[in-house]
Amino acid sequence: MMMNGELAGFTIPRLGMGTMALAIEGRPDRDTAIRTIHAGLDAGVRYLDTAWSYYLPSEPGTGTAKDLGYGEKLVRDALASWDGPRDEVLVATKTGYRRTMEVPAFVAPVSDSPESDTQGRDSEGCSRRPGGERQHLQAAGSQYGWMADSRPETMIRDAKESALHLGVDTLDLLYSHGPDPEVAYEDQVGALKQLLDEGVIRYAGISRVDNAQIDIAREILGDKLIAVQNQFSPSHPDPEHTMEHCAELGLAFVCWSPLGGFLDAFDQRAYDPFREVAGNHGCSYQRVVLAWELSRYERLFTIPSARNPQEINDSFAATELTLTQDELAMLNASVDARRG
Repeated sequence: MMMNGELAGFTIPRLGMGTMALAIEGRPDRDTAIRTIHAGLDAGVRYLDTAWSYYLPSEPGTGTAKDLGYGEKLVRDALASWDGPRDEVLVATKTGYRRTMEVPAFVAPVSDSPESDTQGRDSEGCSRRPGGERQHLQAAGSQYGWMADSRPETMIRDAKESALHLGVDTLDLLYSHGPDPEVAYEDQVGALKQLLDEGVIRYAGISRVDNAQIDIAREILGDKLIAVQNQFSPSHPDPEHTMEHCAELGLAFVCWSPLGGFLDAFDQRAYDPFREVAGNHGCSYQRVVLAWELSRYERLFTIPSARNPQEINDSFAATELTLTQDELAMLNASVDARRG
């Protein structure tokens, strides 16, 4: 039976579609990406998840990216060329991260004076930090990475750019992409509050957070905070129990990398019980994983990525897969044993 939920004023299936794999390294050609989004929408997907930072940098550092806005514009163009009901589709995006390439060994300090260059970026568009420090996340062996830049002025500017990329006056749902160790979390959430007050966004979410940060955001944003997007899968089973905290607060829990991860290595042994159940149903183990996730919390939304129509069609079929109580008990026990 299809599982629907309420999110940002939409009643939609709780299995949406992440679009990162269509926009960054390893992505398919643009025509295939558009067809993949169309296939998801035709199957019944009504939640598309993108981000300001879904692009490929074209110069060292965060670069002067010729590709800037690629992911959001891809979603915009896919919706514009789809013949279905656009007003039924929730589009969520994220602000506060940058892409990087060939990270320099040192970044010069930036002046705090108003005369310093635009938004604290150097001549290559690279966000600079006091003392040259920066947070950097990078998959092993990749020339590309991610950098947090959650200064309020950056988050606000990027959110307004996201609305332009997506071709909308107001963003349905905007997440802060993740904490920035150089910015007080209260200030990051304050940027979301300002965007809400200015009418740039309708609802706010937060991502990559712990329970203390959820509480901070809840205190500042009140009922305009509607969702937490954290990593969750059999190989990363929410060790900080943030899903339970969302349930206590009545927040939606949106799991990213629900099938393990797109670029990073993960423990494949965690999926062996799901492969066993998949054999019983004659389907992919990924479909079983997604169906199991949907059973964990009635306000959980899962957003698997896909690189072709076949993958998103297989994923969305999880909304029609019924697992037995014995199967769910076995899968829950295997995952809970890993979480501790």
